[in-house]
Amino acid sequence: MSTLLLTFLLFQIGKPEKILNEIYPNSKIEIKNIVLSETQKNKVKELSGVEIEGKLVTFYLVKFNDQVKFYGFVDVHIVRTLPEVVLYVLNDRGEIELIQILSFKEPPEYKADDNWLKYLKGKTLGKNLLRLRRDVPNMTGATLTAKAITDNARKVIALWKVIFGEVR
Repeated sequence: MSTLLLTFLLFQIGKPEKILNEIYPNSKIEIKNIVLSETQKNKVKELSGVEIEGKLVTFYLVKFNDQVKFYGFVDVHIVRTLPEVVLYVLNDRGEIELIQILSFKEPPEYKADDNWLKYLKGKTLGKNLLRLRRDVPNMTGATLTAKAITDNARKVIALWKVIFGEVR
């Protein structure tokens, strides 16, 4: 995804740290920019099956009393032909805490609803790699959206594992 498009989309929806502060009142948000090495990029692909574009990634650390409790990551990807901006939040064990769609440019009938997004809560990478139709039900009429959100959830969890978790 081009940096210009990402900047434009984030301008439309607001800053991720502001959104995270609304979700987690009384928290302090720290922005952490990380430049991935080739080894880290390869490990993320190995763990998730999803390729990382570029080397720079940004996590939003959600802190309470100077302790990191949650990790936010904003992912921009193409669903069918248009972009979707998704906020993934992981807990301090690398499990999905919540997923929020910040911007969806495809027709509204293809958008994931909150009930479907809740299927991903608590999921992490393990023996089952968080696969659509296996670990997560498909959405009738919105298969491409379900695939994009699920694939990128694996990518975000793999990034967390490589940067903050046990795969460092």
